[in-house]
Amino acid sequence: MGQETKPKSSGGSTLGFSTVAIHAGQDPLGPVRSVMTPIFQTSTYAQTSPGEYFSGYDYSRSKNPTRTALEENLAALEKGKHALCFSSGCAAADAVMHSLKSGDHVICGDDVYGGTFRIFDKIFKPLGIEFSFIDISEPRQLAHAVRAETKMVWLESPTNPLLKVTDLVELSRLAKERGLTVVVDNTFSSPYLQNPLELGADVVVHSSTKYIGGHSDVVGGAIITNDDALAERLRFIQNAVGAVPAPLDCFLLLRSTKTLALRMERHCDNAEAVAAFLNERSDVERVVYPGLSSHPQHEIAKRQMRRFGGMISVYLEGGLSRARKFLESVRLFTLAESLGGVESLIEHPAIMTHASIPAEIRASLGISDSLVRLSVGIEDIDDLIADLRQALDVSQGA
Repeated sequence: MGQETKPKSSGGSTLGFSTVAIHAGQDPLGPVRSVMTPIFQTSTYAQTSPGEYFSGYDYSRSKNPTRTALEENLAALEKGKHALCFSSGCAAADAVMHSLKSGDHVICGDDVYGGTFRIFDKIFKPLGIEFSFIDISEPRQLAHAVRAETKMVWLESPTNPLLKVTDLVELSRLAKERGLTVVVDNTFSSPYLQNPLELGADVVVHSSTKYIGGHSDVVGGAIITNDDALAERLRFIQNAVGAVPAPLDCFLLLRSTKTLALRMERHCDNAEAVAAFLNERSDVERVVYPGLSSHPQHEIAKRQMRRFGGMISVYLEGGLSRARKFLESVRLFTLAESLGGVESLIEHPAIMTHASIPAEIRASLGISDSLVRLSVGIEDIDDLIADLRQALDVSQGA
């Protein structure tokens, strides 16, 4: 593609995030020099002679120009050297796990997306990879979980759905002392709010379905790393297993990264206002948002995130009946799984996104029947608050 994978410099200064988002990996292409990267809707490529092909493209499972543009774009946004794109966030997680072997041990945060837990516990554990789930927001707990077989630490920060924040600099330092690979699922933050590679992590994983896509119309995943050897291994897995995104999906994600900075600023503005509103309600037991001074890791979030994101979790008074009535009563917030779209979504983790986690584990983590998770969109804030107010009022006494 002829585009650097890191931000170009101009006059000694690094280009800003939005400039990189709009231009990285996206030189005008083709005979008409199209500004937008075309959708290369092809499965195969003509060879000039057996085994000789143009620019390394022979088959689209292995490589596709639209996907190459997206991978270079995401690498630049995450301040990384290599990016690999997949058909979903779960496919990206699967590829990372395939870099391990039977007998290896992984330390994982205890509060992770239910689909991640399901992959680890139901797919890879039976294949001989062992997992220990700990509260990784306390990095020093790492020492108690490490074994001779431990190879990797997997975490989210902020976590899904309890929004716990881990000191990534300290965690990465402790892991490196023990020779462990640190993988950070950066989905909740997006590259705009946090860059884990700059904080010491070895690998960043995204469900690009969420904030990177941002419009609830495409499913995708990504891995970013600076490790040449690991990137080569992951590219082999990507090609061999074949869980790659279609060219149209890559085109849609490239369209979306161009507005990521604008969308994230509005997500953050709205979430801060919603969190403040909910925090004043007497019928809300607790609001969990890294931007509130009451959040246990608020100071860490201030240090390593540019802003505090668009995700909020709340504990409602009244248990499941109240939560169900509240969720049934919203009008602008859509009751649906997923997050990070321009429209506001709301869901019940214990029944929906985290149902694959056993009930006793959910209870121990605090994923209770009264917990509700909000993905605050970019609508007018007065309308969002009015919607939450009426739903809270209607659901009182349920």
